Amino acid sequence: MGRFLDMDSPFMRFLNRVADLMIMNFLMMLCCIPVITAGAAFTAMHYVLLKIVRGEEGYLIKGFFKSFKENFKQATIIWLMMLLVIVVYAGDSFIFNYSGLTFPKALVIAVVAVAVVLVMISVYVFPLQARFENTVKNTLKNAMILAFANLPKTLLMVGCYILPVVIAYFSNYAVLFVFLFGISAPAYGAAWIYSGIFKKLEPETEEVSDLDFSLRIDEGNQEIDG
Repeated sequence: MGRFLDMDSPFMRFLNRVADLMIMNFLMMLCCIPVITAGAAFTAMHYVLLKIVRGEEGYLIKGFFKSFKENFKQATIIWLMMLLVIVVYAGDSFIFNYSGLTFPKALVIAVVAVAVVLVMISVYVFPLQARFENTVKNTLKNAMILAFANLPKTLLMVGCYILPVVIAYFSNYAVLFVFLFGISAPAYGAAWIYSGIFKKLEPETEEVSDLDFSLRIDEGNQEIDG
């Protein structure tokens, strides 16, 4: 029993991780209440979760608010752009379903396809903002590149975020689970996926700064830009 309850035992590590995700979920809900701060909150969450996945975690709450403050301006700009797109698509959905008009099937398919692509891109945006220093334009561009360059993993990440919604839809008993872990747990699962993707892009010794996906080939001094 002593070893079972030892702080380094698998069971206690599991409980600590559960507690971390609960705290992170609470911070996310708290910081998303003003709506406009949601972008900085998502960025801060991914900053902490990536460190947890890589075994670099320190002070959870301190790290969260450190990233929240440092990324607030740019993350908010990105979030407001995304929020505008969400509002537009919500309006489109309302028109398609309740206007009583008949729309061409090709138009509906095109709108849905674009929505899927935007969702795929969105799962990388705030992790990139949390990990790399970049402009808004390049962050969005790099998110699009990663989404299509790692398509199977991208779809798996999207599945992580959809899963709590599906669980809550089919089971009323899962509402409490979704309330406690509905944001942080999917993001934690996604962090395990994109951590390996990011490692391929991070310099081994240099500080990560403006990531523009260029590949330098020493022989012949050639450079290929993505």
